[in-house]
Amino acid sequence: MSTDNLIVYCQGNQSISLEPGGQFELSGAPVETLHQTCAEVNSHLYQVKAVAEELGIGFLGIGFQPKWGLKDIPVMPKGRYEIMRNYMPKVGSLGLDMMFRTCTVQVNLDFSSEADMIKKFRAGLALQPVATALFANSPFTEGKPNGYLSMRSQIWTDTDNNRSGMLPFVFDDSFGFEQYVDYALDVPMYFVYRKKKYIDCAGLSFRDFMAGKLPCLPGEYPNLNDWENHLTTIFPEVGLLYDDISLQNVLDITADWTQEERQMLRNKVPKSGLKTPFRDGLLKHVAQEVVKLAKDGLERRGFKETGFLNEVTEVVRTGVTPAEKLLELYHGKWGENVDPVFEELLY
Repeated sequence: MSTDNLIVYCQGNQSISLEPGGQFELSGAPVETLHQTCAEVNSHLYQVKAVAEELGIGFLGIGFQPKWGLKDIPVMPKGRYEIMRNYMPKVGSLGLDMMFRTCTVQVNLDFSSEADMIKKFRAGLALQPVATALFANSPFTEGKPNGYLSMRSQIWTDTDNNRSGMLPFVFDDSFGFEQYVDYALDVPMYFVYRKKKYIDCAGLSFRDFMAGKLPCLPGEYPNLNDWENHLTTIFPEVGLLYDDISLQNVLDITADWTQEERQMLRNKVPKSGLKTPFRDGLLKHVAQEVVKLAKDGLERRGFKETGFLNEVTEVVRTGVTPAEKLLELYHGKWGENVDPVFEELLY
C-alpha cells in the first residue's frame, strides 16, 4: 500500500479512519459524561465540515447508503478489507452491503466485574431490538424505499451468522468470561497481522492458531495482539447500560422473555420498528419504559445529561421513527425522489 493512501489518523486517544466504502469513523477517547462525548463529536464534525466544504464533499448521517449501488463504491486500500471482501460472499448474502453501504454509532462500555459484565451483556442483548427501533434510519436503497425502517439492521441477519446475532448462550446460568472466550475461539478468523501485512486466514480457527496448526502460519502461535484483533471482528447485538438501579430494572423487565421472543423482536424490528407487536401491546410500550429508566439513571448520575434523551423521548411518545419521517418526506414533499436526503441529513 502506498503511503499516499492515508486511511487512519490518530491524535491522543482519538482516531479517525476510512471504513471499507469510504464511511468516515471517529473512534472517540474514553470519557465520563455525555457532555464530553457531545463536545468531542461536535468538534470532530466542525473539523470535518471545514475540510470537506473546500473539497465539495458532504457527510450524511444515515444508516445505509440511500442512492449508490455496490458497483459505484470505491474500496479503501487496506489489507483487511480486501480479505473481508473475498470472504464475505462465502458466509452470507449481505456482507458486502454491510462493509460498503452501512454505517452506525457504536458505544463501548466498561464493566467492573464478571457479574457486572453478565448483567450488562444480558440487558444489552435483550434491549437491542428496542435500540434498533428507536434509531431506525435506513429506509432507502438505490433511490427507492426498500421496505424496511432499518435496512442496516436487516443486513446483519445475513452477513456472517458465525460472528453476529443474539447469542442465546449469554442467558444460560453458566455464562461468564470463560464461555465468551470459548465462543470467541470458535468464531472463524479473518486475518493475522504480521510484518505490517494482513495475512489471509479467513474461515480458519483461532483454536488451531493456539495449537500452532494454522495452515497460513504453520508453527506460529498467537500473541495478545492477535487475540485483540480477532475480538474486533466479532459483532454480536449488544446495546448499552450504565446506572445500577436502571440496569436491575431492565433485567427484571426482560427476565421472563424467551429466546424465541428475543429472536422474534430481532427479526421483525428492522421492518416494523416500534410498531412490532409484543405480548399484549407493541414494542413502543417497552421502549417507553426503557427510555423512562434511562432518564431516571441519568438523573441519578447527577451530570445533567437528561436533555440528550429529548429526541428519543419524542420518538417513543409518537411511535414514529426517523426512518418513517424520511419516508413521509419521500412520498410527500420530495415527490418520490431520494436526492433531497443529501440536504436533509447533511451534517
